[in-house]
Amino acid sequence: MKTVKIITAATFVAISLFMLAACGLQGNAPFSVSMADKIDALIYANYIGQNNGGGNVGSPSGSDKDTLVISLTNGLNVRSGKGSSYASLGTLDKGDMVSFIALEDGWYKTIYKEQIAYVSANSEYATIYRMDKAGDKIESVIAVGKSLLGYPYVWGSQRYHWGNGVLNTNFKAGEFDCSALTQYAYYKGAGVLLDVTTRTQVLQGVRVSRDDLRRGDLMFFTNSSRYNLSGTARIGHVAIYLGDNYILHTASDHAVIEQISSKRWSYFIEARRVLN
Repeated sequence: MKTVKIITAATFVAISLFMLAACGLQGNAPFSVSMADKIDALIYANYIGQNNGGGNVGSPSGSDKDTLVISLTNGLNVRSGKGSSYASLGTLDKGDMVSFIALEDGWYKTIYKEQIAYVSANSEYATIYRMDKAGDKIESVIAVGKSLLGYPYVWGSQRYHWGNGVLNTNFKAGEFDCSALTQYAYYKGAGVLLDVTTRTQVLQGVRVSRDDLRRGDLMFFTNSSRYNLSGTARIGHVAIYLGDNYILHTASDHAVIEQISSKRWSYFIEARRVLN
């Protein structure tokens, strides 16, 4: 019976991705099989086919909770395979989070730099964290963003498109600054066109108060070099709000999910809702 479940899971993944590709949009629309689709298929396959003692850690992609892996220490390696001998693809600091796909042989399976990766499931190093999900489109945007975790911050990186859906032929995969990442995630995840800089993205959507922040909202901040400027010139950073005081963004080092520090809150300017 267990073998039948595993085959069924694999068949589901193959059929799902084939059907998604067949129904994909044409032209400059988001790619036909999104990273969110792939991650959801992986989660579902591992959930119904799990045979490695994962128990009820996993949950189907239809759950109202987003299941993540949270690091309990600084410098936790994200590895290319299930074992400490595999290459490190990057590290997580205490409180940083990545996607949870499955528990396999004492390792959390995740997505890092758009590839399958693993984090030690030793309870001294990492554990499971859950937060509330939002609507499907917002979750698709966030799933794309989570697939980019670990990519290095590249100031002034090329945008995926020019703010109108016309693709930028100079775009380089894996290179993002803060507004390039939000533009890419919203376009690939939900077909939403964000402009090319923080100071133009902040003019899009509907302004929402700090008390009304919801998962998927864009949060805009100033920084030390722009703090004393006025108007949109003050805006120096953008992030995607996830809930529970966490954001997904890239700033100075690499794309990461982390808590909003008190210092960053002191730089907060406003939030915009571009997708309900």
